[in-house]
This record gives sequence, structure tokens and C-alpha cells, in this order.
Amino acid sequence: MASVFHLPSSLTFPKICHSPVKASHSHSRISVKNENPLPKLSKISEFSSKALNFLLSGSLALALSLTGVGIAEGKVGVNKPELLPKEFTSVIDVAGFLSDGQEKRLAQEITDIEKDTGFKLRVLAQNYPDTPGLAIKDFWQVDDRTIVFVADPTFGNILNFNVGATVDLDIPRSFWSRLAGTYGNMFYWKEKGEDASIEAAVMAISSCLREPVGPNNCSEVK
Repeated sequence: MASVFHLPSSLTFPKICHSPVKASHSHSRISVKNENPLPKLSKISEFSSKALNFLLSGSLALALSLTGVGIAEGKVGVNKPELLPKEFTSVIDVAGFLSDGQEKRLAQEITDIEKDTGFKLRVLAQNYPDTPGLAIKDFWQVDDRTIVFVADPTFGNILNFNVGATVDLDIPRSFWSRLAGTYGNMFYWKEKGEDASIEAAVMAISSCLREPVGPNNCSEVK
């Protein structure tokens, strides 16, 4: 199953890395400075990191499956700004998974999330290699408070997340793996549809981000 991951800094979104940063919130969310280095990513997380790197930039990816480890075919890097919309939107669907109504509902929910929590959620639905790739970095002005959610069935689990360092201080990593396991597995999205997986994931993220920070926050995928 997919999990939370952080793209290598040499390739990708600036400032999205693990560091002991003290998050400051304007909406009564409390975060404690992490004095200890964050634990190394699990093998699943390492797969996820390379998986999204593959999905967005087309670099050689190390693919970890349920049956073992294999090397995914290297592709030419992808950076297609021409696939981006002319005007800003927090939801980009180049794969056609969502209806116009669904896009509008998700965009409104994302607007409410940012207003209520200060965190920025951005959704890209794609089928690699038909993707704007790393062009989304500048289009969305990705920073430490941004969650980039890439919905792409290329690696089986449709839910992939790149989480900013400040978000990572507040949200347990286990939440992202549980979220992917619940709504991103192939059985779910093939039965319910890609759109159902995307909508369910956004609502679960919304619920999680609104919970008070503490030892039990985001312990359930809602």
C-alpha cells in the first residue's frame, strides 16, 4: 500500500523535507517542536517516494510490490506545463476521473480546509505519462504547508501523497498509509470508481486536518 512520502530535494518541491521545524498555527492547532530526528521511512514509504518521483518526473523508480522488489522502467522526465489550466485551481484532472460537479465540490472543500486550518491541499488526477509533472510545483506554489495528492493508478494504489514538513509535524505518518489502504487499494477504486476514491480521500483528509493535534489525532480514517 502507498504511504506518505517526501520527494528527493534534488528533484522536486522546495522545502519539502524532514527537519525539526516548529509549526506556527493561527487556528488554535498546537504543534510541538520535534527535537529528535524523524525515523527513517519504511520500505513501503521508500517505494512511495520513488513511485511519485516516477509519476511526476519519470525518473528510474524502484518498485516494491507485495510479491517482492523490482525495477520500474526508466522514462523520460515529464514536465508539461501545457497541460495545466489557464487559471488557478486546486484540483487538476487531466485523466478525466472527475465530473465538473465533483471538481467544484472538491475545490470548495479544499478552500474551506485552507481557511479553517491553514493547510493547503492540492489534487492532481492523472494517468502517467499524461501529466503536467513537475510543472505543478510552480503552478501551486508548493511549500511546507502543502499536501500534494496525486491520484494515479499506475502503481495499483491510486492514492499518492507528498506532504510538506510542517504538515508532517502535525499529522501521523500512519494516517497516510491507512488512508491509502482504505480508499486507494485496487479493489476499492475498481469497484467504486476512481472518482469515489478521490472524493473519499479528500473528505478523510479534511476531517483529519480539523482534529486537535495530540497523541490520538487522525487515528481513524473517516
